Amino acid sequence: MKIVLAPDSFKGSLSAESVCDALQTGLKRVLPAAEIVRRPMADGGEGTLDAVVTALASSGGARRKQALVKNAAGQSAEAAYALIKHGIYEAAVIEVAQIVGIEDAHNMAIPVADRSSYGVGELIRLLLTEGIRHFFVGLGGTSSNDGGAGLLAALGVKFTGTFRREIAPSPNGLAKLISVDVTGLDARLADCEITLLSDVNNPLTGERGATAIFGPQKGVAMHDVAKLDAVIDAYADRLEAALQRHAKDKPGAGAAGGLGYALQLLGAKFESGAQTVARLTGLADACKGADWLITGEGRSDAQTLLGKTPFAAAQIAREYGNAGLKATLLSGGVDATALAALNETFNGGCFSIVPGPMALDQAVIRAPELLANAAEQIARIAGLHAR
Repeated sequence: MKIVLAPDSFKGSLSAESVCDALQTGLKRVLPAAEIVRRPMADGGEGTLDAVVTALASSGGARRKQALVKNAAGQSAEAAYALIKHGIYEAAVIEVAQIVGIEDAHNMAIPVADRSSYGVGELIRLLLTEGIRHFFVGLGGTSSNDGGAGLLAALGVKFTGTFRREIAPSPNGLAKLISVDVTGLDARLADCEITLLSDVNNPLTGERGATAIFGPQKGVAMHDVAKLDAVIDAYADRLEAALQRHAKDKPGAGAAGGLGYALQLLGAKFESGAQTVARLTGLADACKGADWLITGEGRSDAQTLLGKTPFAAAQIAREYGNAGLKATLLSGGVDATALAALNETFNGGCFSIVPGPMALDQAVIRAPELLANAAEQIARIAGLHAR
């Protein structure tokens, strides 16, 4: 039996690689001779870099590197990225959460209105100097909400207020914005191919925009949402007038606090994060000749079917696998009201790893054990079926 493991991370508990470890432990108790192929997944947010490097490192197709750039609070910090073989080119994989991540206490230590995405632009500029012209940028899990102004400032755009004084590329700075000068924008960007990875299709502003939907989880007070959204909207109007380009209403412009907007203004194309990670990690090839695919995430519900990692993995299994390949969903929790819809995608069943009532903190702590045990029990059924 050939089994492909393609889970997302269980956020707040286990990385996708650790989920694979636990699944493999449980499966091997019952199916010791099974061929297990691991393809840890991600959707463009946290874990994207690890998923790509893990899948490609053994073949020498990826090199994990570090760069010193500014975090969201303006402090120097080490940020990880990767260089991968992409056709005849070398491409960079950037996970913006490595630089301005919401899980980093240093980024969250200052008010959201003072945070900036400058470090993301710094890293792109450094890579341009190294000759890189192909980029995969994972958007998600960010603490910044600056509409990508920080990134653009690092790449040569100047934002000025009264008396032509340069202002900080942060929401508080942009509140004083009067003019935008794009003449210094790095000319090397014109030769670049930038692919954005995300499952977020929100516009930049408005009731479905970055600030309204994602701002509160970054620290934007509800009574400040409209004010901050207006600041970002005015900034976008001036920026688009200067560049003679439009992107604030494009799907994904609101991803990563507006980084999706700024990068699309620079010509980036927007793709499903999970589908692109699957392509980069070779999930389709892994599914060829496989009997069973197991995927999962921290919690599965109706939103899973809107392009999240497990859905993408199951689609690829159906397209590239044998006719009899089964796709099983094994998640931390599964919304019972969504089971009927989920079962249409996951023909190998949908399961929660939690065997009964359990406090969330206990489920998080015991996740490796619970995953292994659940995989073992499902494998017993699969083993009987195989015989």
